[in-house]
Amino acid sequence: MRQIFLDTETTGLAAAQGDRIVEIGLVEMVNRRLTGRTLHHYVNPGRSSHPDALRVHGLGDDFLADKPPFERIADELIAFVAEAEIVIHNADFDLGFLDAELARLGRRRFASHVARVVDSLLLAREIYPGKGNSLDALCRRLEVDNSARERHGALLDAGLLAEVYLRMTRGQGSLVIDAAEGGDAAHAEGTVDLATFDLPVLAADDGERAAHEAVLTHLDKASGGKTVWRTLDV
Repeated sequence: MRQIFLDTETTGLAAAQGDRIVEIGLVEMVNRRLTGRTLHHYVNPGRSSHPDALRVHGLGDDFLADKPPFERIADELIAFVAEAEIVIHNADFDLGFLDAELARLGRRRFASHVARVVDSLLLAREIYPGKGNSLDALCRRLEVDNSARERHGALLDAGLLAEVYLRMTRGQGSLVIDAAEGGDAAHAEGTVDLATFDLPVLAADDGERAAHEAVLTHLDKASGGKTVWRTLDV
């Protein structure tokens, strides 16, 4: 599975009122392993950031003046995320800004270019109900090192989110870890033909058989002779 972890920084909180994206960061993961591929851009929003937003990300007008506008990175962004599962913390916020930027260019909404969008904030609320589930709170709870996060930064936060997501979803959904070539399609459909795997059969040695027999004898004694499976035909 190809997943992209995405984060943005913006001039303010209200995309509908003209606030714009000033930074976007994306980190790629394939089959729960970071690939090292990233996409990162600072973006000239054509307007100043609200003072509260500026305190969060620190990206002032002078720094952003020579950066590309969103229209110059749009194609690269869409190509990078194409058909991937996108993981965003508080997805409605980032999607609102992405959709607004794309609408200015006459482009389709962001979600139409990807396989699906997962909101990691909603996932965290299901796993940790009633607790703080900001990215910082999750880093503390899951022991993810965020000591470099003096200010919010889109690429840094996307990387932290990837690590948080891995730790939140560490349960294994399949008995098969590495399928043969072509196995990804089978996983995507939710079925794996185990007949295609050459599974080794390891026979117990004399010591292991003796230890097993001792455990059964103990269970038989403790249950008053009710270990009935010992009487079944094998």
